[in-house]
Amino acid sequence: MRKCIIIGFIPGLFIFAIGLFVLSLLILKLLWAWVIPDIFPGAVATGLVAGKISWYTSLKLAILITIIGGIIGYKKS
Repeated sequence: MRKCIIIGFIPGLFIFAIGLFVLSLLILKLLWAWVIPDIFPGAVATGLVAGKISWYTSLKLAILITIIGGIIGYKKS
């Protein structure tokens, strides 16, 4: 019985983690399009900073933020 619970729990946890990661990509992409043009309007107008980012760029930023957060968390412990 305990083995059945564990077998069902692991895929559910994996799907939850993937969903959380996709949600973080969506939030990052939406926040970028909402905040960056307001903070840097001149840079966006001249093309120095992208006003909108692609899903691939959002993925790269999420990975970078995860790595930096992991390093900061590791140094605190």
